[in-house]
Amino acid sequence: MSGDTKDDISRGPEAFMNSGGRPQLAMRFPLEGRKNLVNADLEKVKTALTEQGYYLQLPPPPENLLKQHLEVNGKK
Repeated sequence: MSGDTKDDISRGPEAFMNSGGRPQLAMRFPLEGRKNLVNADLEKVKTALTEQGYYLQLPPPPENLLKQHLEVNGKK
């Protein structure tokens, strides 16, 4: 994908773009009029879009429930 279109995702980080597979646009939604986002800071997203041309959000790391249980129960 190249060119200056609203669906062009070729401006993503090089390491991500070369990590395997063909990247494709997952979703697009307007930020104007929004007060917040569920899993991201709206101002950080806007800044990244302005400065970098993209915002990359990865899923959170998996929870280590055993570690949490041990910490709650005072065990290491």
